[in-house]
Amino acid sequence: MKESVLKLLEDNNEAMTIYDIQDQLNLKSADELKQLIDVLKDLEEEVIIYHTNKDKYMLLENSHLRKGIMHVNKKGFGFVAVENLDEDIYVSADNMNGAIHDDMVIVEITSKMNLDRLEGRVLKVVKRAISKYIGEINFVKDKGIITLDDKKIKIEIEVKRENSLNAVDGHKVVVELSKKISNYRYQGKVVEIIGHKNDPGVDILSIVRKYNINTEFLDEVKDQVKHMPMQVYEEDLKDRIDLRDEVIFTIDGDDTKDIDDAISIKKLENGNYQLGVHIADVSYYVKESSPLDVEAMERGTSVYLVDRVIPMLPHELSNGICSLNPNVDRLTISCVMEFDNKGNQISYDIFPSVIKSRIQMTYNKVNRILENNEVVEGYEPYIEPLQQMYELAKILRKMKINRGYIDFEIDEAKILVDENCVPTEIVKRNRGAGELLIEDFMIAANECVATHIYYMNLPFVYRVHEMPKEEKIRNYLSFIGTLGYQVAGNIKDFTPKSMQQLIVSLKDKPEYKILSSLLLRSMQKAVYKPENLGHYGLASKCYTHFTSPIRRYPDTTVHRLLRTYLFNKNLDSNTLKHWEEKLIYVTEHSSERERASVECEREVEDMKMAEYMKAHIGEEFEGMITSITSFGMFVELDNLVEGLVPLRDMDDFFNYNEENMTLTGEKSHIKYTIGDKVIIKVIRADKEEKIIDFAIVRKL
Repeated sequence: MKESVLKLLEDNNEAMTIYDIQDQLNLKSADELKQLIDVLKDLEEEVIIYHTNKDKYMLLENSHLRKGIMHVNKKGFGFVAVENLDEDIYVSADNMNGAIHDDMVIVEITSKMNLDRLEGRVLKVVKRAISKYIGEINFVKDKGIITLDDKKIKIEIEVKRENSLNAVDGHKVVVELSKKISNYRYQGKVVEIIGHKNDPGVDILSIVRKYNINTEFLDEVKDQVKHMPMQVYEEDLKDRIDLRDEVIFTIDGDDTKDIDDAISIKKLENGNYQLGVHIADVSYYVKESSPLDVEAMERGTSVYLVDRVIPMLPHELSNGICSLNPNVDRLTISCVMEFDNKGNQISYDIFPSVIKSRIQMTYNKVNRILENNEVVEGYEPYIEPLQQMYELAKILRKMKINRGYIDFEIDEAKILVDENCVPTEIVKRNRGAGELLIEDFMIAANECVATHIYYMNLPFVYRVHEMPKEEKIRNYLSFIGTLGYQVAGNIKDFTPKSMQQLIVSLKDKPEYKILSSLLLRSMQKAVYKPENLGHYGLASKCYTHFTSPIRRYPDTTVHRLLRTYLFNKNLDSNTLKHWEEKLIYVTEHSSERERASVECEREVEDMKMAEYMKAHIGEEFEGMITSITSFGMFVELDNLVEGLVPLRDMDDFFNYNEENMTLTGEKSHIKYTIGDKVIIKVIRADKEEKIIDFAIVRKL
């Protein structure tokens, strides 16, 4: 009946009552009418049809209504992002109809489609994105008033004293809504006290709670871990290839404790390289549907914050039995590949193994060896394999570049904090020879595993990165054209090679880092999917994530699939159907948790940067203009801290040219554009608001 209802509504341009639909479908019995009501209810919940105030039904896509996600500005107005609609729909504060940030809404387009800006009004909130709210509680008599951390959420929450869990003024709390008082006013109850706002680390925990990231493991997970072996036994080695006598080692950051990957190399008699990538066999310990697995799937990923790691797996696994620590037996899945001196893969093998890492190397020391030819104490026996790895890494990178691999060379900030989580310094993360070597080897292993399963035509997890949208590329090329940079190419078929050539053509420009960053923003986001759509940024036809199962659930799933398909040869129809259905959820949920993790990490960094710059108010720094808007310009300092120069604080009146992205002073005639170097003074930094404001001292 569902298909019949949809077909009927599709063929009719006008909204229909339930009785119109009943008559048109010739439904006679009470059972058929009940079935129709259930179908309409399901379609309404799926937001495929819309139920009007006049008790009529219409197909959403045939109407002037759209379903989308509301993004609210701090001033109260919002924009609704609608899938397959290039432009967001502006909604004024008066037309929000109770919608708040990140809600799924049905919006009615009220402007004409050919106007410069689409405008609309919210008809209905389909789904609240947030069920719990984070904020500071302060009491007025017996009523707790919640000041929400997220200023985009325009609601007022009151909490009765008896529903406050004995919170006191200044406590950061998690609140659930219990009763609606009016359109934007609610009663709520405190369900968790995070801590006092002045306690060290509570600021970060408040952000963590906002993104529904669990910091504690459930008792049933802890109980499962208690009964797990914390060393490798003889029975664990059944059907594994023993690589414990091979020269295998790890290379990671100085403070890394969760070590997923180890590497090995041999120079063969035919002159080829045999590269071994050995990955922790997490799925051997984390059995499907066990409490550990359910928790890991829910978390989706480990979260790396400035002063802590919130792990996907308990530390007994992530830092212990699953971590490839030196001089202990560890279970792994190995991908051993042979490459010729041009980077062509000649052969490969994927198999369960056991290794014993010889040494836990660090990027800093490996970089000293590879870049400066230093002899680092303790690394002497491994100089030759490191040099062979360096040779191969350069060959693999050259091959990737030849096929169109895009390196945007985006710098990342590292925020150093003291024991009280107060930021003391902000530096750029190093990306030296060691980091690039590991990156190249992991990409090679990921491609190898993905390609093998793809050609077996089995259900699988792919890491996909789709081609950028034509409009985004067109806008970017138009913008750099205003800077005087002209690029030829077929916008409709903008291949990775085209993107790479564009990046290379901009490399000698003074504002290259900014142009590269803006181009990266025009790309689509990489996600997990159960179908292979290729990876645009890597110019890879087939890609997955296999190399980090301790910290990413999709990698754990990939390992589980390798065990199922390759090692256990379990390819019956029930197994394939199980994974075909399950991977739809796993990939979608993993992508969602990855987004939450990235946003959480970014928000924590923004807060800590603001806190750091608060200690530098009044000081002057050199920076570069990275973006220009109608309300001001953003300037990035050498340490990657970015702040806003608000127009309201500038002496002159500045005219904004949106097409060229410039600001020009009416009296001074000073013109600012992206890439200009300036001296700024820090005039404002607010940790709670996560904002930094600068004032221009002079243009360089």
